[in-house]
Amino acid sequence: MALPGWLKHAFATDDGPLKPTPEQAALVERLAGEVVRRGLVTPALAFLEMSQPLNYVTSQMLTFFGPIISTFSDSRSPAQFAELLEHRGSIDYLCRTIERIAEEVRTKSSKS
Repeated sequence: MALPGWLKHAFATDDGPLKPTPEQAALVERLAGEVVRRGLVTPALAFLEMSQPLNYVTSQMLTFFGPIISTFSDSRSPAQFAELLEHRGSIDYLCRTIERIAEEVRTKSSKS
């Protein structure tokens, strides 16, 4: 019995590779740069890996607390970050960005 086309992927959980918007990519770059600058690469990566199954819940929490958070930061940043976290590959993207920036900083400091 063949399933209709619209039902075939009704319960698919993979939404494909993450393609962040330019604003989201800039936000992640800024966040990763701060993590590296403060020397929190290892704790941040450990926390992100442990919280990976909860990324969607975190995005919903950011959406809920967005009005409060926006009083302390850029008003659009929490919403952009929440939209990014709704995708399955977002935590991997964050981790790769932090690792890349940490490696760039290590390379710069070893050349100096």
